[in-house]
Amino acid sequence: MENNKNNLFTKLWNIANELRGNMDSVNFKNYMLGFMFYRFICELYEEKLQRFLKAEGGSITLDNVDDQPEEFQKDLRKYMINKMGFYIETRCLFSNIIKKIDTRYELKDGEKRDLNQTTTLLEQGFHSITTSLTEESKDDFANLFDTIDLNSIELGADSMQRNKKINDILLNINEIVRDENKDIMGDAFEYCLSQFASDAGKKGGEFYTPAEVSELISKLVTLENSDCETIYDPTCGSGSLLIKAFKEVSNKSKNPDIIKLYGQELNSTTYNLARMNLLMHEINYKYFDIKQGDTLKNDHFNRKKFDVIVANPPFGIKWDPSGLESDDRFSEYAKMAPKSKSEFAFIQHMIFHLSSKGVMATVAPLGVLFRGSGEKVIREHLIEVKDCLDAVIGLPANLFFGTGIPACILVFKKSRKNKDILFIDASREFEKVKTQNKLTQENIDKILNTYKNREEIDKYSRNVSIEEIKENDFNLNLPRYIDTFEEEEEIDIDAVNKELAEIKVKIAEKEKLIEEMIKELM
Repeated sequence: MENNKNNLFTKLWNIANELRGNMDSVNFKNYMLGFMFYRFICELYEEKLQRFLKAEGGSITLDNVDDQPEEFQKDLRKYMINKMGFYIETRCLFSNIIKKIDTRYELKDGEKRDLNQTTTLLEQGFHSITTSLTEESKDDFANLFDTIDLNSIELGADSMQRNKKINDILLNINEIVRDENKDIMGDAFEYCLSQFASDAGKKGGEFYTPAEVSELISKLVTLENSDCETIYDPTCGSGSLLIKAFKEVSNKSKNPDIIKLYGQELNSTTYNLARMNLLMHEINYKYFDIKQGDTLKNDHFNRKKFDVIVANPPFGIKWDPSGLESDDRFSEYAKMAPKSKSEFAFIQHMIFHLSSKGVMATVAPLGVLFRGSGEKVIREHLIEVKDCLDAVIGLPANLFFGTGIPACILVFKKSRKNKDILFIDASREFEKVKTQNKLTQENIDKILNTYKNREEIDKYSRNVSIEEIKENDFNLNLPRYIDTFEEEEEIDIDAVNKELAEIKVKIAEKEKLIEEMIKELM
C-alpha cells in the first residue's frame, strides 16, 4: 500500500515537472497545489451535497441539480453553507469540470471548440466559494485563490495555450485515486510541497520545514504534554509544522476534539498554502485560526497564551523594533534583539505567548548560542531570571532548504522540573541524500530518548548546571560543554612498512607476468 502511494506521488511530481515547462517552480506550485486543493474541497462538498439530495427523495442528481426551482436552490445553498461554510455552484464542481474538459483541441463543424470553458468554470467556482462565506468561515477561506492567476502569460501565450495547460494539470490531478486512505490527498499535497521547496532552493526554505525536522520538533513538545488544547506557530509557512504537532498532540490527548491551531504568516501566497494544507489534512476550519501579517510588528493574537509552540523562524533577517520598546513581549528584557538579526525577537515573542504549563521548541541558527551584546543579555535573562531554557540540541548542517547554515533546536518550558540544561550534539549524525542532509528515524529516536531520559552520552549529550553556564558568561556554544574530539588511531609504522614491502613484491610479480604475456604475443 505504502509503495503504491509513493509510486503515485513520484508519478505526480514527474508530471508536474513536465507540465510546468519553463515556468518557475515557485510560481507553478500555486497552480498545482491550488487545483489539488480545489479537487479536495469539491469532493468534501459533493459528499455533503449527495446527502442533501438523498434526503430530497433521490430524483434530483448532480446532473440536474442546477435546473431545479429557485426555492430548492435557496434551501440547498442554506444547507451547504451551514455544513461547509461556503457554497459552490454544482456545475463548477471539480468532477463536473473534468467531465467537460475536451483534450482534443480540434475544429468541430468549422468552429473552434470553447477552449475557455474550464477557465470560466474554475473562475466561477472560486468566486462562488469566496462570496458565500459566513462570519465564522471567512477568515479561513477569504482570498484563498487570489494567487491562482488563470490568465497569467506564464501558462501560455494565448487563451488556447493557457486553457490547454490548465486542462492538462486538472486531468493529471484527477489521476490521484481516493481509496480507503482518507489522507491520500493531504499526503499528496504535502509531498508536492516538499518537492517544490527542494526545487525552489532558498525560496523553498521560506515556506517549508523538512518533514523529519517537523517530526522531531513535534515529538519534543509532546513527550510530557498530553493535556494540550492550543498549538501555535508564529511563522507558520505552509502549515506543515502545525499539522505534525496537531497529529502528535491528537494521538496523546484524552480530548482531541478541543484542540485548536493558531498561526501567523507574513507572505500572502504561503498564507494561502497554509490554510489549504490544514484543510487538505481534514482539519475543519472551525479548529484553526491562521492570520496574515508581520508577527513581530503586528501580533494578531495579542495576549493569548498557548500550550504548545513550534516554530522555524527565518534566519538572519532584519527587523524594526521601533515603537515596540513598551510592548509586553519585549519590555521586561534589558535589551532588544539587534535590528540586523530577528531570531531573539521571535524567541521573546514566543516566550510571552507560552502558557504556564506550555512547552516550546524552535529552530535557530547556532549564532544565537554565543553572539554577544544584546543577545547575550537576553540569554542571561531567559536562563537566570525566567529559568525556561530546558535543552539545546545541535543539528547537522544543510538540513534546511536553501541554506547550509548549521542550526539548533531550543526547547523552553515555563514550569521546568530540571535544574540543569541538557545539551545534545547531534550534528554528526545524519544521512546524506543527494545535496541535502536528512535525519533518519534512528537519529530522531536517539535525540528524543536522550531528551526524555536526560541521558548523558559520551561526546553526544550532557546535563549542564546553571552555575557552569554562568562561569562561561552565558555562552551556550555546544563545544564548551560537549567534547566531540576524536583521537586519531596511533599508526604502527613498522606494520605499514611491512605492508608496503609486501605490496611491492606483488607488483613486481604482476609486472613480470605481464612481460611474459607480451613476449608470447610478439
